[in-house]
Amino acid sequence: MSAATPERAPVGVDPTRASIARVYDAFLGGKDNYEIDRKVRDGVLAEAPYARHLAYENRDFLIRACRFLAQQTGIRQFLDCGSGLPTAENTHQVVQRVHPDTRVVYIDNDPVVMAHGRALLEENDDTTLVSADIFDPSAVLDNETVRKHLDLDQPYALLHVGTLHHYEGPADGPAEIMREYYDRLPSGSFVAISHFMDPENEYTAMARKAEEKFRHSPMGSGTFRTLDEIRTLFGDLELVEPGVIRLADWWQDGPRLTPLNGAQHCIAGGVARKP
Repeated sequence: MSAATPERAPVGVDPTRASIARVYDAFLGGKDNYEIDRKVRDGVLAEAPYARHLAYENRDFLIRACRFLAQQTGIRQFLDCGSGLPTAENTHQVVQRVHPDTRVVYIDNDPVVMAHGRALLEENDDTTLVSADIFDPSAVLDNETVRKHLDLDQPYALLHVGTLHHYEGPADGPAEIMREYYDRLPSGSFVAISHFMDPENEYTAMARKAEEKFRHSPMGSGTFRTLDEIRTLFGDLELVEPGVIRLADWWQDGPRLTPLNGAQHCIAGGVARKP
């Protein structure tokens, strides 16, 4: 499929307004985006040329975290919030390669995501896509389709990878949202979070320029928090080693042979378990 145009926009899609999912798709080199989404991408890249690597790091972390959870924790249920547009190595592909009967529910509310995701998952009975607001835990956890596909009384993996920095509201909003999720998580469940980071060093200026571009672009969101602020998003959960760190340092698949670029210093996250 070639890059979408306003004339070809699906019903319910506004091609004059940037979408978080489509902007990420543009950063990853995908084709399911509009001119307005590419304009946001290019504006950010003009101020922070390495920002494309934020998307790459986020996707790579998702893959590594899902593989770890599938291989080593016994978790067979995944709730992926803010799944975005289908790309290479989606959550269900990673975890079902390890255990084919693993059940996965994706949550998103972008019409383009819903259309493409449902087409992708048409023949996968263990995976489904639900339209809901990921920043409203009750809307997600009380959703009839979610509860039909997942047993929320049994441990599951909750994924908020690359989502919370797009919450626009009170500064403590993301921590409060996650606390609501944690209150309802059964013991033995795991959580994975990644978030744009202000590293509080020589890369802070780049992070803040990228934040300015994201938040004042047609997309309208993209907050960079400090490492300590990102740690608060995990509440009282037990962090899996090595804790909340730069994604580039979270259990990479091999030795690093090249130095980190600027963007790789500006995104962090981790995995934690509810006791």
